[in-house]
Amino acid sequence: MRYTPAGLPALDLQLKHESEVTEDGAPRKVLMELRAVAIGVITQALNAMSLGQGGLFGGFLAAARNGRGVLFHITSVEPLA
Repeated sequence: MRYTPAGLPALDLQLKHESEVTEDGAPRKVLMELRAVAIGVITQALNAMSLGQGGLFGGFLAAARNGRGVLFHITSVEPLA
């Protein structure tokens, strides 16, 4: 947990997705990791989750501050059991 210059709580994290889909009739394994950030009240729900726990995350994509890559800003989360 860190705090922004405005005093808001912030969490920097990495989300990982693994699944299998069908592409052109053949199975394909999908693996992806995405840098993410949560700012404000949403950090409480994320802080209560266990490391590696699944969840449904909502938010938006934006350019990273350093201009390298994409950053997912988490605005909602529904933890999975």
